[in-house]
Amino acid sequence: MAKDFPYVFICLVCFTRSLVLLTKSVARYQDKNHDSYGCLRVINEDRVAPKGGFGTHSHREFEIFSYVVDGELEHKDSMGNIEILKRGDLQLTSAGTGISHAEKTPQNATNPVHFLQIWSYPSIPGLIPKYFTRHFPDEDKLDRFLAVVAPVDAPGVQKDQRDGDGPAPVQSPLTMYASLVTPGREVSVQMRGKKGYVHLVMTSGYTTGKAKGGSIKVADKEVLREGDGAYIMQEHGNEVVVQNVGDTTAEVIFFDILA
Repeated sequence: MAKDFPYVFICLVCFTRSLVLLTKSVARYQDKNHDSYGCLRVINEDRVAPKGGFGTHSHREFEIFSYVVDGELEHKDSMGNIEILKRGDLQLTSAGTGISHAEKTPQNATNPVHFLQIWSYPSIPGLIPKYFTRHFPDEDKLDRFLAVVAPVDAPGVQKDQRDGDGPAPVQSPLTMYASLVTPGREVSVQMRGKKGYVHLVMTSGYTTGKAKGGSIKVADKEVLREGDGAYIMQEHGNEVVVQNVGDTTAEVIFFDILA
């Protein structure tokens, strides 16, 4: 794997120990320096207690996708979709002209749900709302980057299948990869865009004290702990390498952003 990164610049964004990761300005959290990053608007790392969640609310003109880390997440929307998502599941809602949805733990849940929710800007306004789900087993992500979301016109994307194989189709110029990197191993991705964003999932649990769990090194430069994220900016489409420098498996999310 390539080890030379002369054109890669990394900006570390530390949010370790955050219960809800808000790397972009949204709702009551506002930071003009992190309003958006290309078409990427929001990435939240959420933990929702049993019998809790987000009641029915509306969205329009956003691509909204949820990646379930642990537990169960019940999704209901105005298009008639009702589904319980589990570990390895990803759902994507193309809100378009407008949808309403609710995301909660199931009524009989006894454990919290841990998931990431991401928003991106669509390339085309006024789209017809659509809903997609995909499942990605852990073994498919082991020590490799697996594309779980990709542009609707990308090769291998099933844009007309609600439940299909391969990446979920997003109406934005970004690809989202997921990986489970074991200790001492490294994974790489060849970026197509000039912007990237990497996030280390807080799989060891929420803590208000010293960071624990996994740690990774990005492009032989910055070390991230669980809950941290980093912007990557480059002049050319370089290979970016993520190394597991900790003693536990690291769950890593990476965005390749074209615009």
